[in-house]
Amino acid sequence: MATFDDFMKLDIRVGEIIQVEFFEKAKKPAYKLWVDFGDKIGIKKSSAQITECYKKEELIGKQVLGVVNFPSRQIADFMSEVLVMGTYSEQGVVLIQPEQPVKKGDKLG
Repeated sequence: MATFDDFMKLDIRVGEIIQVEFFEKAKKPAYKLWVDFGDKIGIKKSSAQITECYKKEELIGKQVLGVVNFPSRQIADFMSEVLVMGTYSEQGVVLIQPEQPVKKGDKLG
C-alpha cells in the first residue's frame, strides 16, 4: 500500500494548455502538449493519448493537472517533461481539471 508520505512526494500542479500538435511518430494516437505551469515552473511538454476525447482546437486554454516532478521521458523524437493526468474511461482518456479556474502553478494537496 502507498502511504500518505508517498503521495506527498508528488508535485501535482495546475497548468494551462497553450499549444497542441498531433504526435505523428507516437505508437498510439497522441498529441504533443505544451502546458504553462506559471512563472515558478514555466512551460513543460507532454505526450498525451487523449485523441479519442479531444480535438486539438478545444484543448487550447484548458486547465489540467500534471505531475511536474517525474523525470523526463523520451517518446519517439519528443521529450515528455510532465505527466498530464486523466482517467481511463470507456470513451478514452478524460483529463482531470479544476472545477473552476485557478492560478497556473497552484498545487494539489
